[in-house]
Amino acid sequence: MAKNTMVHKRYFLILSIIFGIECLVISISPYDRADWALENVLVVLSAIFIFFTYKKCPLSRLSYSLIFVFMSLHEIGSYYTYSNVPYDAFLTSYFNFSLNEYMGWTRNNFDRLIHFAYGFLLAYPVRDLYCRIAGVKGFWSYLTPLNLIMATSMLYELVEWGAAEIFGGELGMAYLGTQGDIWDAHKDMAMASLGGFIAMVITLVIHSRIQKDFREQWRLSLTVKHNRD
Repeated sequence: MAKNTMVHKRYFLILSIIFGIECLVISISPYDRADWALENVLVVLSAIFIFFTYKKCPLSRLSYSLIFVFMSLHEIGSYYTYSNVPYDAFLTSYFNFSLNEYMGWTRNNFDRLIHFAYGFLLAYPVRDLYCRIAGVKGFWSYLTPLNLIMATSMLYELVEWGAAEIFGGELGMAYLGTQGDIWDAHKDMAMASLGGFIAMVITLVIHSRIQKDFREQWRLSLTVKHNRD
């Protein structure tokens, strides 16, 4: 047990150091300093939360890996500003392949990718944390994390809107990143919901195959616990 704990701590420390180095490098010369700072407010708060909850409620290495990938992708978006991440230029230069041309896109869709990644990459860590704290199993251990992803995605859109209203001008538009699409917020929430749904379906399928008591847990989770007289 002690050996596994040490391996877990070392893995968490390595991911933290790598992410810290990425943040340091990106902070040197971002394309828009004000937008970079605004984009990283939630990153700082999230990092503080993860750090201070690690000892009392450590998540699995898979969860920390997924969080690391998502936050690393977000840092790339904060460096360029989401509307200007040159993913298509990168693919064209190194692989002679234009994703925008192949998909028929006329806008920069890196922000859509990140919203999808928010659901796809963070639904499992949310479930991990939720199950450890609430001790929930079965049906609700898959539905509630998806609901939390959808709810926080909606909340983020409201925060984004509020920040854009407060700061206004170019900074507000850079942070909002609608690129002229009046349905941008709706599409972002839909992408996050889709990513979370796919993640929970994959998790459910895997658990149904490897957990011996999966069916029993599922049945009990849908059983009425207290009948009213």
